Amino acid sequence: MEAFVVLLPLFGAMLSMPVGRAFGVRAAQYLTTGVMAVTALYAWALFFDVTSAFGGASNPRTIDLFTWVASGDFVATWSVRLDALSAVMLIVINSVSFLVHMYSIGYMKEYGEQPRFFAYLSLFTFAMLTLVTADNLLQLFFGWEGVGLASYLLIGFWFKKKSANDAAIKAFVVNRVGDFGFALGIMCIFYVFRTIEFDAILDAVRANAVVAPFGYDAGAPVRELTITFLGGEHHALTVIGLLLFIGAMGKSAQFVLHTWLPDAMEGPTPVSALIHAATMVTAGVFLVCRMSAIYEYAPDAALVVTLIGGITAFFAATVGLLQDDIKKIIAYSTCSQLGYMFFAAGVGAYDAAMFHLFTHAFFKALLFLGAGAVIIGMHHEQDIKKMGGVRDLMPFTHMLMIIGTIAITGVGVPGFYLFGAPLGTAGFVSKDIVIEGAFAAAEAGRALAFFAFVMGILAAVLTSFYSWRLIFLTFWGRSRAPEEVRKHPHAVPDAMMIPLAPLAIGALAAGMAFYGDFVGKKSEAFWDGALYFSAAGHAAEEAHGEAGYGADAHGAPAAGSGEKPAYADDKASKEEHHVPGWVLWAPFWAMLAGLVGASWHYMRGDPLRPGLLRPGGMIYGFLKNAWYFDRIYDVVIVKPALAFGRFLWKTGDGKTIDGVGPDGVAAIVAAGARRMVKLQSGYVYHYAFAMLVGIAIFVTFILLRAGGGQ
Repeated sequence: MEAFVVLLPLFGAMLSMPVGRAFGVRAAQYLTTGVMAVTALYAWALFFDVTSAFGGASNPRTIDLFTWVASGDFVATWSVRLDALSAVMLIVINSVSFLVHMYSIGYMKEYGEQPRFFAYLSLFTFAMLTLVTADNLLQLFFGWEGVGLASYLLIGFWFKKKSANDAAIKAFVVNRVGDFGFALGIMCIFYVFRTIEFDAILDAVRANAVVAPFGYDAGAPVRELTITFLGGEHHALTVIGLLLFIGAMGKSAQFVLHTWLPDAMEGPTPVSALIHAATMVTAGVFLVCRMSAIYEYAPDAALVVTLIGGITAFFAATVGLLQDDIKKIIAYSTCSQLGYMFFAAGVGAYDAAMFHLFTHAFFKALLFLGAGAVIIGMHHEQDIKKMGGVRDLMPFTHMLMIIGTIAITGVGVPGFYLFGAPLGTAGFVSKDIVIEGAFAAAEAGRALAFFAFVMGILAAVLTSFYSWRLIFLTFWGRSRAPEEVRKHPHAVPDAMMIPLAPLAIGALAAGMAFYGDFVGKKSEAFWDGALYFSAAGHAAEEAHGEAGYGADAHGAPAAGSGEKPAYADDKASKEEHHVPGWVLWAPFWAMLAGLVGASWHYMRGDPLRPGLLRPGGMIYGFLKNAWYFDRIYDVVIVKPALAFGRFLWKTGDGKTIDGVGPDGVAAIVAAGARRMVKLQSGYVYHYAFAMLVGIAIFVTFILLRAGGGQ
């Protein structure tokens, strides 16, 4: 039965277009949405069955469906892996997908080809579910590439629009760069471990088992093993960790490979909420957390994860300051929040990373879908500078967007608890734990953890500023919209507004409700071995005076812990770790600083007046153009690649290969034919003359032969 949680969306995708043709658009919409409703309910049922959430009993399991690939030592089984990590992803994916399907019934009302759109949504959901329930890296890679294909189809859904096609191609190509590294990582894992099954790989790392890569006469403990890569000897787990993270960087739009994410807003708004807020872009975080045991014993790889995550959190927040497209502001916010998740994983706080992933799904989907309602209501206008006063036209949407904003900026009361959980919005609870975890890891000596902490605080200030800037310019003040829009705002269907209510509830309460299980006292029992726990991984306990596990300078379990996993209940290895009170309050003051700054600028006088960063300035241009990454890539990569391709086409293929080969031979034959044609004039006397000449030559030849014979 468990397989249906993955297969039902596939059935919906397969049936959407045939049902739409046979019974109409409504039938296709209701079919796919109904299927997702059933899948979402089943996902929640499995979540409570598999995990120990709210005092339940943990019951992880793997259901093997069939042997997919078997070639020598390479065996891959198609399975449904159900543990705490996959169960969390199941409820995130299916819940958001169901609400997006429902929302799309209203949003896509005025657009054609709805059955195709709903088929793509369901196909994407199936691919994502395949990814998170995989029991081996090959099945995960299948889902990984599946969501890449589905996102290409959804971003370029309006395929007659050039910008949409360009954005879809850009997303596809940039992700292929990361996926190349991911594929190498899978090959490297099989080379080292002789298997791609998660349990076998992670158990070997936890136990420091002796492994013998292909071609090695003798094995070595996997934590000390070195392999030859790119002409040198390197630590095997570090190589694997870096290659896997390259794939995660592409899928999760991290610094350097982030450029596809803002352009992906060319797709319909429901696509942004489904793919680029709650599911596909979190696949990289899921991958790092799934392979957490590897990163715990590959400190250099974890350092890179921390560095890139911290830079991404700050970089994307700076770019979001000056964006005017309502969807691109939220897109850069997504990029920044993903940075938080990655540096949490990099410092060993995998539970905090997954907790922020979980809460982020609620408030980010709420913001995207709320923005879609604004776009529809404002006659498809997306520039917030051309809005203003929208709260009078759309009061319910305004309230929901306020809820999303206080969640993402982290409004709460530091140090105050309600029923054992911090009092605050979902973003307050999860993001603060990420930041506190980074500081605790820095105190434990984890490399670059303090850098991540500082980047997290700075990003929190900027996040608050641009989030409230969006609210003030869009909903408050005088209207800057055309008179026709002010007097006759477009009606927003109820089907678009209903899904926002549960997302708003999640944005407010999900952090408090799930705090204890995800990162609190019950976290180890909840995750039940699905995540690797180290001292830094107990960010919540450390921050609030509870015990954390002993760790070495890298945050990995101390040498000598031997065969026992670091998440085991080893009382003797516990040490007390606390974070100072100012660390607990730092995210709150960062949020308040951004709010005050945005209020001071946009709530006094003309909100469009130049601020500290004036148009035409160097810093303004630097941020407005997203640190010039697109231009740099265009100059360094795109144009040289086009020039090289054109050279190969015109000179290599056209002049050389075709010129010497097929075209050259053809030209010789054609030239010979043209000369031969001249002998065929069509005049009878020419042919008679030729016959006479031929007869004369023949007779002469005979006579000469006869004379020679005498």
